[in-house]
Amino acid sequence: MPQKPETLEARIVAKSRLFTVEQVQLRFSNGVERTYERLVNKGQGYGAVMVVALQDARTALLIEEYCGGMDSYQLSLPKGLVEPGEDVLEAANRELMEEAGFGAEQLELLTKLSLSPGYMSQEISVVLARNLYVKRLPGDEPEPIRVDSIDLYQLSELTQRENFTEGRALAALYLVRDLLEQRGELTR
Repeated sequence: MPQKPETLEARIVAKSRLFTVEQVQLRFSNGVERTYERLVNKGQGYGAVMVVALQDARTALLIEEYCGGMDSYQLSLPKGLVEPGEDVLEAANRELMEEAGFGAEQLELLTKLSLSPGYMSQEISVVLARNLYVKRLPGDEPEPIRVDSIDLYQLSELTQRENFTEGRALAALYLVRDLLEQRGELTR
């Protein structure tokens, strides 16, 4: 394992409602110094969740909502922030109810994924949700979210859609498919 670089200086250079940008001056073990900028989560929030909700043995729910970063409507998985007092599984079930109109009787934390670890510290917990039932909770979305679905054996087709670009969602779907196959719960 390489030796972590020494932090010479760290300071906040920009802050908004959603983002804090930190500039960090580092010295690596070979003496080279570099300045990095990163989006940080300094004690703000309680984490985030992304939910792979299975309608049946091989069909996962997708949602389509407006994404400001892409300035377009995008398909993805239900996801959101963990609220104070919630654990990851409670947050996953709440987000599923708010965004897709379903709750889950069975929830399983699978892993955590990062988006761009080179400049972001945020991670998202991937939760598998099964045994769904209809239940809608009001959410914070400005308009209704369209619900769609995908067969776990047609994931490569998602990459051909202009409105599906989120790598974390694709990774989570493949992860669930592989995990269920390994457990003998899913076959082609």
